[in-house]
Amino acid sequence: MKLFYIVIDGLGDLPIKELGNETPLGFADTPNLDYLASKGKLGLMYTVGEGVSPESDVAVISILGYDPFKYHVGRGPIEAYGAGLSMKDGDLALRCNFATLGGDDRIIDRRAGRTLTTEEARALSEAVNHKVRLESHPATFKFKNTFGHRAVLVIESKDAPLSAEITNTDPAYERIHGMGVAKQKFEMVLKKCIPLKDSEEARRAADLVNEFTEKSHRVLDKHEVNRRREAEGKLKANVILSRDAGDKVPKFFNINERYGVRFVCFADMPVERGIAKLAGMDLVDLPPPTKNVKADCTLRIKKLMEVYDRYDCFYIHIKGPDEPGHDGNFRRKAEIISQIDEFFIGELMSRISLEETLICITADHSTPCCLKAHSDDPVPLLIAGDKIISDNLRKFSEKICKKGSLGMLDRGTKLMPLLMKMFKEAIS
Repeated sequence: MKLFYIVIDGLGDLPIKELGNETPLGFADTPNLDYLASKGKLGLMYTVGEGVSPESDVAVISILGYDPFKYHVGRGPIEAYGAGLSMKDGDLALRCNFATLGGDDRIIDRRAGRTLTTEEARALSEAVNHKVRLESHPATFKFKNTFGHRAVLVIESKDAPLSAEITNTDPAYERIHGMGVAKQKFEMVLKKCIPLKDSEEARRAADLVNEFTEKSHRVLDKHEVNRRREAEGKLKANVILSRDAGDKVPKFFNINERYGVRFVCFADMPVERGIAKLAGMDLVDLPPPTKNVKADCTLRIKKLMEVYDRYDCFYIHIKGPDEPGHDGNFRRKAEIISQIDEFFIGELMSRISLEETLICITADHSTPCCLKAHSDDPVPLLIAGDKIISDNLRKFSEKICKKGSLGMLDRGTKLMPLLMKMFKEAIS
């Protein structure tokens, strides 16, 4: 008996007029997902809770069964862990984006047009690490690009601990109860980092972040990579936006020991890999996703089958639909969902027996195309396989999932215990 727990990033959406008032998932051609829906149970789920528009780290922590209000220590430390950067309690870790800054601190694009290559980002990162020195307080830093416009920063104070109780310089996100939450509306202006508490640790942290932002901007703006990008008509990657600071090393319970299983993770982004590693899962090395969904899915299926006999449970995180959701490109989102259905779900189903498998398919959050951001809307949920009694519903979509017997899970933390209970019943 095997468990496949498949999380399709940003899958959820809202009805779109141009798609006949269907969501991208409802509109997409998904015969394999629909087959699983016809054989299983459906429902909806708030991945963190109603009213919370979660960032990916908070959502993934929750749907893997960890209470984010207890276990979350900021996205920064998790990104750092996933990217292979070390930190200790009292250091400051932040998730970063390369972005495009114009005059008067106006942000032209938060992701440098999504055209920054990993090679360009590596050259820019090397320049920042080589040329920037922090002087407002005794401190050093490590800055590392991860994939495309994404990066992570760790600041180490030399004489006193730093506090994560500071604001973001990225205007698109705010912090609520220490967790990163996407804003529905915001002004595209570079923000100053401000202490959230009246403490020396927070003031020093804010000073250092602001100093890093200013000095790295001067280095990036004149860099040959950006001169070349500008000459080619591309947006400069000339400022680093930071968010979701953390000052503690995260400590999770071991998911394998908790449930008596063997989990392996298939994920390509540092934050999901970091969370899975902290949970005690083994990791399969994967290259970053490309624009070729078929090739990406084919490689992942190949690697999955190579380790199939070694594990009970497979946590699979597929990035696909989130990016066109952020871009507001609903037709591309629907197209990617159809391709994942054909090249991943379909290929997986051709290699396994549903009678010997428990399969769960859901999302970490909704990314509605009309918002171009994460929202608090519930995500679709499907559980099929083994002895699951069907709801006799024949489409996997948000609209149809409302009718399912799983109902509405009000917390994502409830899903993993439910799956583990079903899995134990299946093997007993």
